[in-house]
Amino acid sequence: MDFQHSTIAEGYVKRMTQFVRERILPVEEAILSEKKEYGADWKNWPLDERLEALKQQAKAEGLWNLFLPEISGLSHTDYAVLAEITGLSLLAPEIFNCNAPDTGNMELLWKYGSEAQKQQWLEPLLEGRIRSAFCMTEPEVASSDPTNLRATIVQDGDHVVLNGRKWWSTGLGHPNCKLLIFMGLSNPTAHKYLQHSMVLVDVATPGVHIERMLPVFGAYDAPYGHGQVMFDQVRVPVANVIGGLGRGFEIAQGRLGPGRVHHCMRLVGAAERALELLIQRGKSRNAFGKPLLQLNGNRDLVAQARMDIEMIRLLVLKTAWLLDTVGIMGALSEVSQIKVACPTVAARIIDQAIQMHGGEGLSDNTPLAAMYAYARILRLADGPDEVHRGVVASRELKKYE
Repeated sequence: MDFQHSTIAEGYVKRMTQFVRERILPVEEAILSEKKEYGADWKNWPLDERLEALKQQAKAEGLWNLFLPEISGLSHTDYAVLAEITGLSLLAPEIFNCNAPDTGNMELLWKYGSEAQKQQWLEPLLEGRIRSAFCMTEPEVASSDPTNLRATIVQDGDHVVLNGRKWWSTGLGHPNCKLLIFMGLSNPTAHKYLQHSMVLVDVATPGVHIERMLPVFGAYDAPYGHGQVMFDQVRVPVANVIGGLGRGFEIAQGRLGPGRVHHCMRLVGAAERALELLIQRGKSRNAFGKPLLQLNGNRDLVAQARMDIEMIRLLVLKTAWLLDTVGIMGALSEVSQIKVACPTVAARIIDQAIQMHGGEGLSDNTPLAAMYAYARILRLADGPDEVHRGVVASRELKKYE
């Protein structure tokens, strides 16, 4: 395994690190604090002009769409290192146009979309003019098993009709969210992995009713939001079906492999930031006549955090290397391993940093509370821990058959 940065990646590492440290982190606290004041009414969530200006700067400097190998020329292993840098701030991914769910949706369109679909939707996504949401999870069923999905896609001549309620559709509240990707049951009598399809839906299509944004730990994550949306007799052309009816699972598998690497390396970055804040706080505050870092087992916490970060980083880099060399089917176990390990480790380190900050760690004065929510969410998003452990166990036991 070779994790050496390519020449092109090395240049990006230096430039992106500088951009995050010098331009994003200085405005992070103010922007995140203001977002908390937006409340639940997503219809009035504004665009932040500071973020928009930073996005234009990143775009002008070529720090844009680096997640897509066909555009950036970077391998998955190269980009994994850059994803870690974006994990230093919750604002960074969007500023570099490398945030979920848009990255997954853009990859999906790049790989499976028709030329007309790419022209209508992929191009403005790549340019950052619009945002998107992925509508899969349903409130009435255990969506951790996607074969349970019951929202329907019924062909009617040269149109398909969509019905069903979706929720936890991240990004649905963004003022620029224009595209929804709807996954539903289209071929109920086919093999269970050929029953579902994905359809592109303009958010302004009649019958699309955004019902609410769902809070996470009491916060609405403005201006992205995690929306609940009803599709009521939504009619769109058959040409909006991605790749043809019945290919939903195939497309989903292709979408989720690289995306999980991106999520997990961002978590490595978040863990690094949390450890940095933990150490700074522990050195700057005294209690009982000593710096906090010298009390109890706090030095052990620092040592364990460093070892844990190094281990999950290496595991994610191995997974990215496998995606580069053998593809998703040769990396199924590793993709699931990182999906369990990284959120767990990151959440633990972030929690320890919160503890070191005392009450302030629970407030909006630091990014730690929001980072903890992000890490905890990812134990459910893109498949819960239990499902991924099942994949790892199945792949392991096959060795003994």
